[in-house]
Amino acid sequence: MYRHVEYYPGDPILSLVETFKRDERPEKVNLSIGIYFDDEGKMPVLESVRRAEAERAAVPRPSPYLPMEGLDTYRSAVQHLLFGKDNPALAEGRIATVQTLGGSGALKVGADFLHRWFPEAKAYVSDPTWDNHKGIFEGAGFEVGTYPYYNPETVGVKFEEMTAFFKTLPENSILILHPCCQNPTGVDMSQAQWDEVLDIIKTHKLIPFMDIAYQGFGEDLDSDAYAIRKAVEMGLPLFVSNSFSKNLSLYGERVGGLSVVCPNKEEAELVFGQLKFTIRRIYSSPAAHGAYIASDVMNCEELRALWENEVYAMRDRIRAMRQKLYDVLTAKIPNRDFRYFIKQRGMFSYTGLTVEQVHRLRDEFAVYLLDSGRMCVAGLNASNIDYVAEAFAKVLQ
Repeated sequence: MYRHVEYYPGDPILSLVETFKRDERPEKVNLSIGIYFDDEGKMPVLESVRRAEAERAAVPRPSPYLPMEGLDTYRSAVQHLLFGKDNPALAEGRIATVQTLGGSGALKVGADFLHRWFPEAKAYVSDPTWDNHKGIFEGAGFEVGTYPYYNPETVGVKFEEMTAFFKTLPENSILILHPCCQNPTGVDMSQAQWDEVLDIIKTHKLIPFMDIAYQGFGEDLDSDAYAIRKAVEMGLPLFVSNSFSKNLSLYGERVGGLSVVCPNKEEAELVFGQLKFTIRRIYSSPAAHGAYIASDVMNCEELRALWENEVYAMRDRIRAMRQKLYDVLTAKIPNRDFRYFIKQRGMFSYTGLTVEQVHRLRDEFAVYLLDSGRMCVAGLNASNIDYVAEAFAKVLQ
């Protein structure tokens, strides 16, 4: 009956994790999967989250379904974090926000909505991007193209090539954009570059879809949302998918959100209704526990302050690992410029390693990266950074 079904080879990142698990070498280091680990190599339980969970667990409660759109206090917390509590668009009721199953769920709901109401549009992802961006939009029925982004020669953005490409696109073309901590390269645009890109988007009537999964890991919670808030200020229609997997370390709770910025309150109400209808047809309603915890942390002044400090501690640890890697490699190979390691932001780095060098790291040193050379910097810690840096130096010489 199912012999005609095509074989699925598996996700390359998750498949590599399985290979890592089977590796019996004690010195092995996993720098492939996008998860934040602390300096002991463990997934942290944030103190702000622990306190919120303890307080909630102290009083037994029933577990009813959430509404299709999710928990109201959670949704308002998402809006305040992304757009700023005093953003005029919130007071005007122009932003429709729904709770989703992580950032992936937000992308799926947004993609399904867009394909229903803009069926002739084409979606574009950065070259490179997180692989599932393309998969989700193709799964929603879109033809997905790429736009120029990463320049391996400068380890920067192909800005002129990218903006020139944007100017050629027809109206209502959908651009999937990374507001901060670009995945997989760690290479971000400056605020001045964002201003220029958003002006092109407005002039050519394109649809920006910003996916922010690492808010707080770049500069700070507000600065990392610059592109989002600037787009709202400019009056752009805007889709924003966000996730608390990384910055609340709530990966398995699948806590995300989709926000759509509309021209006016009336259109926002229409969009909100259709987003709920889209959710109803996929999974009916979102999970509750993670939303309650995120809401409790975001809406309690004491827990919110504690959480922000924890986010910045994670950010600073990643920066320290970047600096250490830069220092060792610069000392070992003084004739090569490794400043890109400390210029890139967030959890990921495009290392510049070739496929052959990546395989050599894996085979000879049990250091696991993706074939693209993408490294999850958060997998480095005080115990393995010297070993990894030495291994990098050996394959690069």
